[in-house]
Amino acid sequence: MADGRNATLVGARRGAPTGVPGASWRAHGSGPLAAVAAAFTVAQLVLVGPGLGLGWDETVYVSQISAQAPPAFFSAPRARGVSLLVAPVTSWSTSTGLLRGYLAVLSGLGLYLALRVWRPFFPPRVLAGAGALFASLWVTLFYGPAAMPNHWVAIGALACVGCFLRARADHADRAALWGVAAGAALMAWMRPTDAVWTTLPLLVLLIPARSGRLALALLAGLATGGGQWIAEAQLSHGGLAQRLSEASRIQGGLGWHVAVDDQLRSLVGRTLCRPCTGSMPDPVIVAWWCLLPLAAAAGLAVAARARRTTPTLLPLACAATAAVPYLFLIGYAAPRFLLPVYALLAVPVADALSHLVTARDGRVRPVAAGLLALALAGHLAVQYVVLDRAVDRIAADRRDWTRTAADLHRFGVRPPCLVTGTEAIPVAYYAGCSSANPRGHNANTTEADIARTADRVPTAALSPPGGPPPPYARGWRTRPSAGLDLHLAPSPPGGRTR
Repeated sequence: MADGRNATLVGARRGAPTGVPGASWRAHGSGPLAAVAAAFTVAQLVLVGPGLGLGWDETVYVSQISAQAPPAFFSAPRARGVSLLVAPVTSWSTSTGLLRGYLAVLSGLGLYLALRVWRPFFPPRVLAGAGALFASLWVTLFYGPAAMPNHWVAIGALACVGCFLRARADHADRAALWGVAAGAALMAWMRPTDAVWTTLPLLVLLIPARSGRLALALLAGLATGGGQWIAEAQLSHGGLAQRLSEASRIQGGLGWHVAVDDQLRSLVGRTLCRPCTGSMPDPVIVAWWCLLPLAAAAGLAVAARARRTTPTLLPLACAATAAVPYLFLIGYAAPRFLLPVYALLAVPVADALSHLVTARDGRVRPVAAGLLALALAGHLAVQYVVLDRAVDRIAADRRDWTRTAADLHRFGVRPPCLVTGTEAIPVAYYAGCSSANPRGHNANTTEADIARTADRVPTAALSPPGGPPPPYARGWRTRPSAGLDLHLAPSPPGGRTR
């Protein structure tokens, strides 16, 4: 029967492994996937390292539920998913190493589970290859152990699309329905707007299909994940439309902006390219990015020839819609924005590469395999160099924040305390202080409120070295620190002297 639990899935590859009760995990093809996920976890801990300090955005997410510092200002575009994800560690520990280790293990497990979903459609070697391609990108390795949402949107997208295909092929597969809901909820939990863009092709497919349970699972997942963000919009931002408008303003005004060249410039290891100026990177750095759509198209051609188009076409469609806002609607770039795109493209690309090195009778083509191995080795070398340089540069910046926080403590600015001005959010987190700014994207107070707070608790304003202090800090004592000037408010009555 077409709807039977053990029915052959529509669009599945002939000869692909199917679930057999009692079969070992190796027979299910889980061994290679587990190996890739484990290697991914180890690579994060070795190449990025558990000691890398938290970045600007990370301090915002972590501070919401943290033993380290009071919550930082949470701007309109952000969602609470990352804060809840890290809460099992950050609610009681201030150890960055413990947090990095926790996230590295979790991201490896997430990759393993998301790849397993696709086993009815592709053989283990293709799925293992897809996992390796995605996990070996410098941006994936860097953000896997990071307290940031984009990697988890990618994992949710990969799982959601795979489960959607399974649910369409076998209407009795209740686990697939739960997978669709869970994947959609994870995406919306992390970045609601990304979840909508990514699932657009799925929603379109549901219009003529009249699959009530599948539609309910997808919509329930999106609503569950995005419900808190929408409720917060009503309570704190004047409504959903107002929050979307504010988020657009903070992101530079969403509209027609061709950011393809910005994404190319960011591939050298820039975590944020805003403004994105300068020359284009060396061709060897961007070659993989330019070849990616061609390889994906080759994967679609392979699938069409084998008459199993849908399992390849659907992730390609979802990858395309997920890429639209970050390639054409914002005027800056960050490589992490496209992580969901890379995850969804990885399976068709791995299928194309597998077809390239495999003859019709299943034997490996030695010449093609050798050339592909050389190309992939070069690709891995480039990814490692970019990652190594990025980690070194970013670690130096975060060490400066640590030194500035130590200087603040030395000058008497200790919790409870307030930090304002340039780079106030990350420095305040490292110092254990509250942060505030009267202007800019993170404005959450007024100059008068800062002055009143300075009369009660130790307060410091930060500015670029040699520059004038903020208007409210004129007359405060100035001390140099690591790339910043510290303007120290007079000690509160009965407070500590500096």
